[in-house]
Amino acid sequence: PHGALQSGGSVLDAVEKGCARCEMEQCDGSVGYGGSPDESGETTLDAMIMNGDTIEVGAVADLRRIKNAIGVARAVMEHTDHTLLVGESASVFAENMGFIAEDLTTNKSVNIFSQWLKGNCQPNYRKNVFPDPSKSCGPYKPRATVKQNIRAQHANTRSHDTIGMVALDQDGHVAAGTSTNGLTHKVPGRVGDSPIVGAGAYADSSAGGAAATGDGDIMMRFLPSYLAVELMRAGADPSAACKTAISRIKKHYSEFFGAIICANTSGHYGAACNKAPGFSQFHYMVSDSESDVPLLKSVDCF
Repeated sequence: PHGALQSGGSVLDAVEKGCARCEMEQCDGSVGYGGSPDESGETTLDAMIMNGDTIEVGAVADLRRIKNAIGVARAVMEHTDHTLLVGESASVFAENMGFIAEDLTTNKSVNIFSQWLKGNCQPNYRKNVFPDPSKSCGPYKPRATVKQNIRAQHANTRSHDTIGMVALDQDGHVAAGTSTNGLTHKVPGRVGDSPIVGAGAYADSSAGGAAATGDGDIMMRFLPSYLAVELMRAGADPSAACKTAISRIKKHYSEFFGAIICANTSGHYGAACNKAPGFSQFHYMVSDSESDVPLLKSVDCF
């Protein structure tokens, strides 16, 4: 989870380069290739980039075979009138735009996948199906819901993360972006919050920018990045805006795992996170023109 505030160069370039670097270095295994294999062992990527001046967005989801997901997202923004491309067709678009197709699988992701199969496909994200998903692998069939099957299924905080960035420059241009390979052992075709405008990130140069990380399936239902930017527009300081966005989710899902970073047009920034088992502090990075080195900041979850 890194929030970077950078100066110099175009803010879109800053966001694209920051996320792309993470994609190549695979950050903590949750961004880019060879991480988070889905139920069929494949790694697919989600990303978005947003221009806060024009409110243009480019995004990709369920992208196969292309490492540079944020680059493809930017191509969607710059070379089409669309906002979001998905799946196999997004990969074909990427190849036509000159991105190199390559296998995203690595020894590590093959390993994670085979261990998972050996362990009866645990954990997984199925419910109300037969055979019992807490004991066996699929294929699954729907089971009539007799009782609400609420499983204590908290996303393991290690299994899952995203890079989210907000960038602004001296002239008040704001951009934001995200990139992730999603949730390990996700159901194939699952798209989380990262490539969804207003959920994974949002930017408006007249108010600020925000980016989120965590349990995307839950968080995307609340559009936390959009909410945080709207609160900053209404005058809330970034920390307060971030906190309110998290509180809104907490009301319904008190134990969810997640955090958000916020920055307003005057360069103030903040973050907030939900206190959950094993997650009491959130770390993020800040760089600005004054500091040569990016600073590691942290915020206590509430």
